[in-house]
Amino acid sequence: MTRRRPFASAVAVSVALGLAAPPAQAAQTQDLSGLHAFDLKVGKWKIHNRVLKARLAGSHDWLEYDGAQTWWSVLNGWGNADDTFLNKPGGAYSGVTLRAYDPNTGQWAIWWLDGRTPTAKLDPPMLGRFVNGVGTFYNDDSLRGKPIRVRFIWSKITRNAAHWEQAYSPDGGKTWETNWISDFTRIG
Repeated sequence: MTRRRPFASAVAVSVALGLAAPPAQAAQTQDLSGLHAFDLKVGKWKIHNRVLKARLAGSHDWLEYDGAQTWWSVLNGWGNADDTFLNKPGGAYSGVTLRAYDPNTGQWAIWWLDGRTPTAKLDPPMLGRFVNGVGTFYNDDSLRGKPIRVRFIWSKITRNAAHWEQAYSPDGGKTWETNWISDFTRIG
């Protein structure tokens, strides 16, 4: 994955958005399609990953490996973060995700800090929202020097399981290639 987002910058952006403290009344009126969409993910998780070996290259070969993740609430309930360990064959690594909810737009912003490149420049966040329990997030990026569209889909979030997919589009979102699938199972 080419996405690189330093955690400290993500926190600064979230604070700059004014997400420091949600009004109690606003938090109570949101449903699982908004501010509370990720609430059930707080805790410890086992991750099973399926990752396409070559992206946007016509590959049908998948690499499978496990990982672990711990989620917690941040920004007084307006966001969450996770610490992720990926036991990828040929090189395990860790990363941190920061998510922040903007009540003015109803959108979530998602940043990733890859432990292999911790000083990389912060990319713009993935932006999106939940509709009927499915969160869809987009951003523009590049792969091998060519522009691509990136999509994350969060679905099937329950107290004990969740599903995440990443896809790339080389044609502005007309067609998509899913290249990473993660299934989560709660630990404990």
